[in-house]
Amino acid sequence: MNYVEMAREVIRQVNQVILGKENEVREVMLAFLANGHVLLEDIPGVGKTTLAIAFSRAMELEYKRVQFTPDLMPSDLTGFSVYRREEEKFVYQEGSVFCNLLLADEINRTSPKTQSALLEVMEERRCTVEGCTRALPRPFLVIATQNPPGAAGTQSLPEAQVDRFMAAMTLGYPDFDSELSMAMAVGKEGGVERIKPVLDGKTLQEMQEAVHEIYIREEVYRYLLGLVTATRELAYVERGASPRATIALVKMAKAAAWLEGRAYVTPGDVISQYAYVVSHRLLLNAEARMENVSKKDIIGMILEKTPRPPMGERGR
Repeated sequence: MNYVEMAREVIRQVNQVILGKENEVREVMLAFLANGHVLLEDIPGVGKTTLAIAFSRAMELEYKRVQFTPDLMPSDLTGFSVYRREEEKFVYQEGSVFCNLLLADEINRTSPKTQSALLEVMEERRCTVEGCTRALPRPFLVIATQNPPGAAGTQSLPEAQVDRFMAAMTLGYPDFDSELSMAMAVGKEGGVERIKPVLDGKTLQEMQEAVHEIYIREEVYRYLLGLVTATRELAYVERGASPRATIALVKMAKAAAWLEGRAYVTPGDVISQYAYVVSHRLLLNAEARMENVSKKDIIGMILEKTPRPPMGERGR
């Protein structure tokens, strides 16, 4: 089994327990292949924790889950030193971020100070405690969930932190048939226990290196950048996507091409990843809210108006 087949098998294993969400499962895998973090904007109870556990089992990653309550301290994430009398010295105790896959659950319920602590480890893959910087295990990936804006006990995430997530998506409710299958399986053995390991962390890192080598023609780079910069020019947008979004879209498009078994990126790869990379980075203005223009509408306008380069596989 080659690397691409292994990645597809991970997706197949996760789809055994996350029913009816094939596109979302694929996007999470693409973000991992691109070495990025994922933000799930959703209501409670739709399977976000199960999704993270399923991926950790299929890829044999050390997994930890942290509930981001208002009293969660930065040291709970990064670690702290405790004095051991028998050794007559302070000994560092690792925090929750020392793992391969961290589920940061309900991230918008905790304090800004704790969110800032997570910000460093997401961006730098390291944490600084008491003046000492420690590297995190590799790979290090974050799946963060946030409750809908305005829900009880929540506060808005800082824009700088939202921008650190490579992709964002919503799982949403399952369709009727998928939820029926879930209901009929209650009480039966299975769930995440059925998932078989497909690869390990070292293999995932090798896959990430292979994704990095995917080729992009200059015309596609220009098209990709045109899509990102267009978000900064529309009248409905107060703040468009940052240059970090450009980098994220390059990486996600490469991952999409690699998973399809191609050594090059087409405009279709860019289009397929555009909404996942850009939507959470858009800040709409009052005019958009007054006219009931959504982020989905904005993305559709940009894709329609931006000329696509005359190249691609089967006209993509």
